Amino acid sequence: MKYYKEILLKNGAKCILRSAEGSDAEGVYENFMQTHGETEFLLSYPDENSFDIPQEEQFLTKMAMGEREAEICAVLEGRIVGTAGIEAVGAKDKVRHRASFGISVEKASWGLGIGRALTQACIECARVAGYSQLELNVVSANETAVSLYKSAGFVEYGRNPKGFRTRSGQWQELVLMRMDLSQ
Repeated sequence: MKYYKEILLKNGAKCILRSAEGSDAEGVYENFMQTHGETEFLLSYPDENSFDIPQEEQFLTKMAMGEREAEICAVLEGRIVGTAGIEAVGAKDKVRHRASFGISVEKASWGLGIGRALTQACIECARVAGYSQLELNVVSANETAVSLYKSAGFVEYGRNPKGFRTRSGQWQELVLMRMDLSQ
């Protein structure tokens, strides 16, 4: 799915939100490795990345050509500083209406409005793709993200008190959230 938008960040800098393409593989890979090493709030650790750069290129090429899924990158000063995407929950008839949402932004760019803009971009893409429900899981201790998602229109529908277990052995509660896109 194709997407492009230029935004002004809270600091006045221009940021481009656009569909990631195969040629972005190295930048997306580097962003994944960085963001997943900067916080305990994401699903995986950098060493758990299941893609190498050629695999990332194939994935991004497929996503850019698809009509129901999207991978969007935030480009600031020529560098990818965040990514977000939507993917189908499944292809079966009973779940074709649902998409899942994921996002990561490098720590140095937190608080500039990139996360909100990427969230809105994914909501737009999910609507265009014809989904009627967008879903996400967020660590409850990540209060900034929970607040962002609520303000964007997501509602909590459950909690998993032992959703994540960190390598240090700490449990992290997950908040399950959804957005009704049919309204």
